[in-house]
Amino acid sequence: MTDLSDFDSWSPEKRNAYFAKANLDWVSQNNDGRGQASAPSFAASPAMAPARDHWPDPKPLPDGLLPVAPFDYAYLPDCLAPWVRDIAERMQCPPDFVAVAAMVALGAAIGRKIGVRPQRKTDWLEVPNLWACIIGRPGAMKSPAMAEALKPLNRLDAQVREENDKAAKAFAIEAEAHKLAKEDAAKNVRAALKRGEKQVSALLELPEPEEPKARRYVVNDCTYEALGAIMADNPNGVLAFRDELVSLLKTLDREDSAAARGFFLTAWNGTGGYTFDRIIRGRTHIEAACLSLLGSTQPGRIAEYIRRASGGAGDDGLIQRFGLLVWPDQSPDWRNVDRYPDSAARTAAFETFTRLDALDPDAIGCERDPFEQLPFLRFDNAAQGLFEEWRAGLEARLRSNDLSPALESHLSKYRKLVPGLALIGHLADGAGAIGEAALLRALAFAEYLETHARRAYGAASEAETASAKAILSRIQRGELSDGFTARDIYRRAWAHLSDREQVQAGLDLLTDCDWLELRTVPTGGRTRASYAINPKWARA
Repeated sequence: MTDLSDFDSWSPEKRNAYFAKANLDWVSQNNDGRGQASAPSFAASPAMAPARDHWPDPKPLPDGLLPVAPFDYAYLPDCLAPWVRDIAERMQCPPDFVAVAAMVALGAAIGRKIGVRPQRKTDWLEVPNLWACIIGRPGAMKSPAMAEALKPLNRLDAQVREENDKAAKAFAIEAEAHKLAKEDAAKNVRAALKRGEKQVSALLELPEPEEPKARRYVVNDCTYEALGAIMADNPNGVLAFRDELVSLLKTLDREDSAAARGFFLTAWNGTGGYTFDRIIRGRTHIEAACLSLLGSTQPGRIAEYIRRASGGAGDDGLIQRFGLLVWPDQSPDWRNVDRYPDSAARTAAFETFTRLDALDPDAIGCERDPFEQLPFLRFDNAAQGLFEEWRAGLEARLRSNDLSPALESHLSKYRKLVPGLALIGHLADGAGAIGEAALLRALAFAEYLETHARRAYGAASEAETASAKAILSRIQRGELSDGFTARDIYRRAWAHLSDREQVQAGLDLLTDCDWLELRTVPTGGRTRASYAINPKWARA
């Protein structure tokens, strides 16, 4: 009997020869005298079964992304829409990329200056800091679109950077003067003590100069502790910009990043305090951690990340906090647009950022609560009724059990997204109570965003399809043959097939769709899984 203890190291060719010999041996031993072999029982070793004459026809593999709603410039404040349109047309990129980046940047400029109370009597409060994820293929102009949309905020950042540098230089001079004054005071104290004086403490009471807090609007790459220190100095909040977003998310998934993940989850709310206690740095307290977050990624990376996160240890709502998640279709049409930027539209957009950065809440009729530091606006009567109607429908959907857990979690975050969008649009175009027009625009924006969220969460299965198609491609090339195992695939690190879980997901899908048949092989104590190829697959 053949020794199968080292079966795992056998080549596919050796395994095929073994299977073929095993089948022939079985036929010679079980011939019924008429040249026919009676049906065997392969319960102990299905891998040794002779080839079946009647395989089922392979079922079609899932294919295609869910459709998404196209972007409508009516979702944007009037002061931003022409500017966004001009950028998208000159770049020939989807307007979605520019629009969501601009809304995140505008929300970051408002930050914690003003909140919104969506109900009449409760103290439920939302801050307009938003998280956005832009999804597109390489070369789809994601990064240039975001860079253009962030220019107004980066200009504010550049202006305060000059002020920060001046303040830092002035502080350095004051600190040096204070040091010299302390040295002189120490000399005076020593002289006084030699004279026998007792009351000398007053000589050392020199007020230390206060180190200026550096104002920031945008941060890129820093540790979460450093980000926390920046946010402690900037109670209005900051925007974190990460061009490749999934790399950040995967870092936060690691066990040694549990504290960082908790910090990001807290900072999404924009209302909760956070305290760092470190032996070396000491205590850093943030009254209210408020973080806006913007980044981009590629379809395959986000689909694989969502597939891993949904239902696993990472299913704590981190990816679901990206309410402004867009995955638009790329237009097949392209035209060369070589024109100057629309100066009037750009000026209006930049002035909107400057105005909201310097916004005085009391000047626009904000309310104040003696138990809440943050000033706020409410909906007017017409908008309030509309919001309550929408909220009732949302809550019914969230409790219907008709949604996948991941999508249900995502849509539950619209309780913050819709009031936040309404507040941003209202402040950009007006003042006073938030009206029906601003809320209708926010609701339409949310309806559009839901179609993109459904595409993203539905695409988690696309990663399995991509792996399955890659496996079929390797079979067609003759690189895989009957009796191959999962290890034969992932150890070769082929495209879409370098990860063990990714390979297994593809194999499971091919087995479910009858492209392959799973067979178990005894290997001297362990059972190994191998796969037989449907002979009809090439004709499917």
